[in-house]
Amino acid sequence: MSSSLPPPDPDAIQRVLFLCSTVHIYTVPPLTSTKGYTTTGWSPLVAPTASNSTPAAIITRLRVLETSSASTVTSSEFSEHHNNKIETTILLEDPSSGDLFAAAPYTSPSVVEAVLDSSRFFAVRVEGEGGRKAVLGIGFEERGEAIDFGICLQEVRKVLGMEGKTMDSTRNSAAAAMKFGRKESGAKEQEKEMGKRSWSLKEGETIKVEIGGMGAKRKEIVDDGGTDEEALFSIKPPPQNTGGMLFLPPPPSAQEVKAERRRSRGPVIPEEGSAADLGFDDGEFGEFQ
Repeated sequence: MSSSLPPPDPDAIQRVLFLCSTVHIYTVPPLTSTKGYTTTGWSPLVAPTASNSTPAAIITRLRVLETSSASTVTSSEFSEHHNNKIETTILLEDPSSGDLFAAAPYTSPSVVEAVLDSSRFFAVRVEGEGGRKAVLGIGFEERGEAIDFGICLQEVRKVLGMEGKTMDSTRNSAAAAMKFGRKESGAKEQEKEMGKRSWSLKEGETIKVEIGGMGAKRKEIVDDGGTDEEALFSIKPPPQNTGGMLFLPPPPSAQEVKAERRRSRGPVIPEEGSAADLGFDDGEFGEFQ
């Protein structure tokens, strides 16, 4: 892929913000997740060669070029209009000849996105002739170079006024991720606790099941000290006398009353009287006259 930049304004001032002499280029498959890019499925981009030669991976030089007009630097209205008069472009060039391979005008933070699974790789949206766009992967050989590249883009966003929007979106994304992470971790911890909890009955523990309206009455009877079987099928006997309160004895039977009366009367002694009263004939002839 090759393209050419329009010639700069004669009064424009250009400066290189970042330079890396060796950057590997990769083809990037279409994005399938809203989370971002990963290096999964990336393959080195090879240059077209003759049929009998081995294809070689493309290695370029990367420059971050800032272009501004001379009037912008000296004008007092710089703070109000600098966003429209300063342009920053990421250039991928041939390291030996300097020919332009691809260019990516840095007009929004989404032009360059860091991948999720590596700190040395980025996805860059380049533009070619006719406004055609494509996403290429770039990879740095050293992690320090990738860090410097990221810091450079951060400074560019500040100059172009993108940093506030980027920070707000980053905060919102981070807050959403933290909130989702807390919910997910909380759910996992709860599931882990539920898995560790023992639901078996310990010694002495029982389970009470209430059926309909029987539960309250049954519970009152059982709480008085009786068993379940006594509560459902029998009437409890009166409580035993524990010495605190005396109870009346049962009434005596008829035989016991009669016997008590005899004992209370004592022996029957006949009264003195005449022989006639006793049934003897003590008349005129007396007894054997």
